[in-house]
Amino acid sequence: MPTSSDMTTHTDPALLDALQHQVAVFARRAEQSRLGGVGQARNSMDRAAYLLLNRLDQEGPMGVKALAAGMGIDSSTVTRQVAPLVDSGLVSRATHPEDGRAVVLQLSERGHSRLEEVRASRRALMAMVTEDWSEEERDAFCTLLTRFNTSLATVATSLGAVGPAGAVS
Repeated sequence: MPTSSDMTTHTDPALLDALQHQVAVFARRAEQSRLGGVGQARNSMDRAAYLLLNRLDQEGPMGVKALAAGMGIDSSTVTRQVAPLVDSGLVSRATHPEDGRAVVLQLSERGHSRLEEVRASRRALMAMVTEDWSEEERDAFCTLLTRFNTSLATVATSLGAVGPAGAVS
């Protein structure tokens, strides 16, 4: 693996400084606003809950270990984060279809409705933030941000800082 000094010799250090600064500003603004959407659903769901519900919605029912592995966090963290979602009826526990001893987590109807409400609010915020952007600019930004997040996860994994590359926590 190249060292950081090897990597900076091919890129203008001022550009890397500007990039790291913009990432730091983005992280601060994202945390301040929580990118929680607009309207009544604004900031009504924390990041951990949103990511867990979203993963269950996209990938279907799964066990705690699979959910933890996919998100790059440990099982105890998932268990702790899922507990209030189960208590509030957004996630339900069910018997694993192939192993009656195992339990799977799944998005409940209430969870699906709530997730869609939050998604709509967050979509509205993204539309507001990028209202003067072209569709091509939105698409390019999404592609590059996805690539950046994937690369960041890969580097963090290689440094032993987080779970599997590409994992979202």
